[in-house]
Amino acid sequence: MENVKTKRFTKTADMVLCAMFAALIAVGAFIRIPVPYVPFTMQLFFTTLAGLLLGPKWGAASSLVYMITGLIGIPVFTEGGGPGYIFKPSFGYIIGFVIGAYVTGIIATKSSKPSFKRLLAASLAGLAIVYAFGMIYCYMISNFYLGTDMSVKTVFLYCFLFIVPGDFALCFLAAFLSQRLLPILNRERGKR
Repeated sequence: MENVKTKRFTKTADMVLCAMFAALIAVGAFIRIPVPYVPFTMQLFFTTLAGLLLGPKWGAASSLVYMITGLIGIPVFTEGGGPGYIFKPSFGYIIGFVIGAYVTGIIATKSSKPSFKRLLAASLAGLAIVYAFGMIYCYMISNFYLGTDMSVKTVFLYCFLFIVPGDFALCFLAAFLSQRLLPILNRERGKR
């Protein structure tokens, strides 16, 4: 009986953390520096932290909850919300957040006590996935749906080069914070 209560409490706590990270990702959308095509935001920081701290399943779920919340019309995306948002050039990054958080979580949880190096590698892998989805989606939507001629060079410049230095620094910060927060979370999980 005690084991069932413990599992139920753990699942509830994970769902609460998942919802909290979905809210943090939404807040991160509004902490931004305007850059043409794709503004620099704090979303990647929170999706990365979700993957590192919650693991692949719950980290990806928090990003997915954020994405669904925006697509049903709640204005949590950088430029609003609604189903039409899938036609925005920056929507590929949102898809990348879900997959990036999942991969980040997989890499981070391969060790019960991940080192800073592993956490940073997980963060950078997630970063690479988010940017790959974001840049490809931006190029495809701009050229084939919006009818805006956008060269690969322009995509690389505005969708990568201008914003990646900040996100690269945020990966270091996420790895640093996770290394300190994971022992606390794991200790709490062990008490349940």
